Amino acid sequence: MGGCVFITYEVITLDQAVTIDTQAILQEKQKSYIYLTPVTKKEHETLGLTYKARKELHKAARKFIEFSSRVLHHPLDERLSHLDADPHECSLWLLLKKTQSTIWTERLQAVQDLAQNHYWQDYQYRTAAQAIDHRTAIGLARTPQVDLRFFLPPPALPEVEDFLIEDGLRQLLASLPQSEVDQCVQYFTSLALRESSQSLASQRGGLWCFGGNGLPYAQSLTTIPSEKVESFCLQALVQHSKVLSHCDHIVANGGLHLLQRVYQLRRDSQKIQRNIVRIIGNLALNESLHTAIVQSGWVSVLAEMVQSPHIMQASHAARALANLDRDAEVQKYQDGVYILNPHCRTNQPIKADVLFVHGLLGAAFKTWRQKDCELTEDEESAGVQEDYTECWPKSWLASDCPNLRILSVEYDTHLSDWRAKCPAENQRKSLAYRSGELLKKLKAAGVGDRPVIWVAHSMGGLLVKKMLLDATKDPELSPLVKNTKGVLFYSVPHYGTFMAEYSVNVRYLLFPSIEVKELCRGLMFFFFSLSISIIFYTEL
Repeated sequence: MGGCVFITYEVITLDQAVTIDTQAILQEKQKSYIYLTPVTKKEHETLGLTYKARKELHKAARKFIEFSSRVLHHPLDERLSHLDADPHECSLWLLLKKTQSTIWTERLQAVQDLAQNHYWQDYQYRTAAQAIDHRTAIGLARTPQVDLRFFLPPPALPEVEDFLIEDGLRQLLASLPQSEVDQCVQYFTSLALRESSQSLASQRGGLWCFGGNGLPYAQSLTTIPSEKVESFCLQALVQHSKVLSHCDHIVANGGLHLLQRVYQLRRDSQKIQRNIVRIIGNLALNESLHTAIVQSGWVSVLAEMVQSPHIMQASHAARALANLDRDAEVQKYQDGVYILNPHCRTNQPIKADVLFVHGLLGAAFKTWRQKDCELTEDEESAGVQEDYTECWPKSWLASDCPNLRILSVEYDTHLSDWRAKCPAENQRKSLAYRSGELLKKLKAAGVGDRPVIWVAHSMGGLLVKKMLLDATKDPELSPLVKNTKGVLFYSVPHYGTFMAEYSVNVRYLLFPSIEVKELCRGLMFFFFSLSISIIFYTEL
């Protein structure tokens, strides 16, 4: 009898232990249904008044939009004729309508007002992004501190199995015209294809392969980093993008989408990204390609890049956007002309242009950086490095003088032809040739339309003087000479330098470049014939 009682007790206890309380499940289940709660008559009347007020506001907004459309002599958009939105959404559509105005100043102001909205909901930014046209999107991208949610992300690229970036770049290069191009374009193209073929051979078993998997040792010797091969290919594409007729071929052969894919895959390489955006900036010089560039999603990429804290990245993006912005810009910035200030549209009048020209072994950005220094751990912890700038004309001069347009030009220079990037361009290294090329680029950028101040270092000073002398002989370039108000020379060898003579004396060892030969003593004395205000710093 006692055993039966014990068994019964255990069964009841076990049943209670494994029983699941369904109250929590029922509670969660109730949330999946919509329950209508009744409201009182007073609350119903209040809601009715609110609804009527909203309707009246909608009617007033519609009347205002219709009136503005009549004033602007534009028919009311189809999407506005059926508008049923909140008042704040009506203001959005009104701004979008103003961005299509035929009055230039009103159109630019509407873009600026649109960009000043920083506290919208995500859906409002997405609505605007889907509604704006290409011209407005470019204008927004060139507006300071614009919210990046105004831009649609680049279209999704189709997935490709076993896709290699270098293969895509190699195929694009191989599809471009190779005839009727200068020797440097041919040189860079052949160099890129050769490096790419070596990399491909190493991946397939090395250059020494006798029918098997190849020799591992040989494979280790011939393996080339893929990023290096991509850099070679992109440098070749940069050269092709300088040729106007080749730009159409790059776009027609899928170059924009390929570059977009490379950009997304190489976000950790600033050098590769700069080369890509440099190509986009060159393509943007051709206005017939603007639609293709915008449709491939480059505006959102450039809008993000122009806000980069890295000056080189931001300047490359600013140049590309300026070449795309035909609504606010007349000038075009060709390859080698970089905008340091302003990067965006500005309401402040530009009073003068300041041009920075680097010297031997220099560059458009690195020449004007702050002096490199090694900081101690205490200095790093104290934040001393925060004051360092990689380009003081952008960081300091633009801050002190915001009404200046600051440009920096770039050209390749070498001490010796042993290290020349393109051995076939010897004729391009002379001051005469470079002067003519830079004068064309500066004229396209509108340099000479307002007062000009030159800042030149080393060989750049000789180049500036050569350009000014050449400009006096060309009536179309005479405004550049008339508007030149002064030149600042940093360590410019006006009377030549012993380095040039030494290099010539050992020409069989150093193989001196044309740039160095033109620095011989007494070569540039006749440049002082121009009566221009000059300031010298640490002259040689």
